[in-house]
Amino acid sequence: MKCMTNHEIMEIAMKQSAEDIECCAEDFRADKNVVLPFRLGKNARKYYKEPITCHFVSYGNNIVAASISETMDIVSDYVKKFKFYECFETPNFHWLNERLMEKGHKICFMAEYYLPDLDRLSDLSCAYETRVLTQENFGELYLPEWSNALCAHRKYLDVLGVGAYDRNRLVGLAACSADCEDMWQIGVDVLPEYRRRGIASALTSALAKEIISRDKVPFYCTAWSNIRSVRSAIKSGFIPAWVEMTAKPAEIVDRMNR
Repeated sequence: MKCMTNHEIMEIAMKQSAEDIECCAEDFRADKNVVLPFRLGKNARKYYKEPITCHFVSYGNNIVAASISETMDIVSDYVKKFKFYECFETPNFHWLNERLMEKGHKICFMAEYYLPDLDRLSDLSCAYETRVLTQENFGELYLPEWSNALCAHRKYLDVLGVGAYDRNRLVGLAACSADCEDMWQIGVDVLPEYRRRGIASALTSALAKEIISRDKVPFYCTAWSNIRSVRSAIKSGFIPAWVEMTAKPAEIVDRMNR
């Protein structure tokens, strides 16, 4: 096992983002925005599903935007009109959504992604026994209370976890899915009556270290408005790394909202 650095972790994340939309990792470091035709890479993260109208990614320097030909002009005008960080917030993305709707598309997903800061990642105390779990331990855990940690629709990707136990009762679970070759995504759940005791952050930190020990990069995703999740990520030793926004055909978005 090699010892990773924060720089190497960021390099791996940018390389994966480039794989997702078939661009170059250097595009995310450019001092100007990059707009290119959308192509879902063959090594893209497993949870990206077509059809995708356009996809915006920023690591804090610029925007790399990929679009289908039908909306390419709209996307190009959008990233020229506003500062790159303004493109991910209101009121500005209404400008984009209104124009996309004229062509039958809508903004669908927005998310903030976190990577571990190795200088902050540490063993956090947990009042309960913790156990490392593997795929063979997950069989009976595909239940609503663990739906953030495990995904019933993609069981084959759930590869590793850390559980907290009150005696023999599972009260908290952090688990990760092998969403791409070099990066595993962490999700975490804690039973309602056990929350606000530091369990989520302790499990997330412990799982992150287990992932790194296997030469993979852990990452964490949340909506910016999910303050509880954001606090847990930061307490666990994760820091904001990049943001994404995705648009899809309107009928898909409308179906999600029914």
